[in-house]
Amino acid sequence: MKFRNIGYWVATGLVALAFAFGGALDVSRSPQVIEGMAHLGYPAYVATLIGIWKLLGAVAVVVPGFPRIKEWAYAGMFFDLTGAAVSHAASGDPTGNVLTPIILLAIVGASYALRPDNRRLAGPPASERADAAGLAAARAA
Repeated sequence: MKFRNIGYWVATGLVALAFAFGGALDVSRSPQVIEGMAHLGYPAYVATLIGIWKLLGAVAVVVPGFPRIKEWAYAGMFFDLTGAAVSHAASGDPTGNVLTPIILLAIVGASYALRPDNRRLAGPPASERADAAGLAAARAA
């Protein structure tokens, strides 16, 4: 159990740092960020939008409580990183630019998989699970 907790916090810390740093850079709209967005075919305002989402996602995965918000943050990270990998690949960027978001996605996946129960959404009540199982059995019959 201790290994799982350490693994969760290491992965989550790396994810939060990466998204906080990336979000701050995007929001800064530095010439390098704007140039990078243009290279990928995106308008400059997308940097600000994605940057704000990254900052919010970094906060969401580390603060206690709010499991539904965490689910949305992890989903947003998945969309951001897969979109980044595809955008770099479609733009003809070097393999390292395509693999970097995929590697970070693996760390996001580790954070998601290792999160403790108090950071997960509760499943449906037992009565609803039983009703669903009964309905599935009735349909199969």
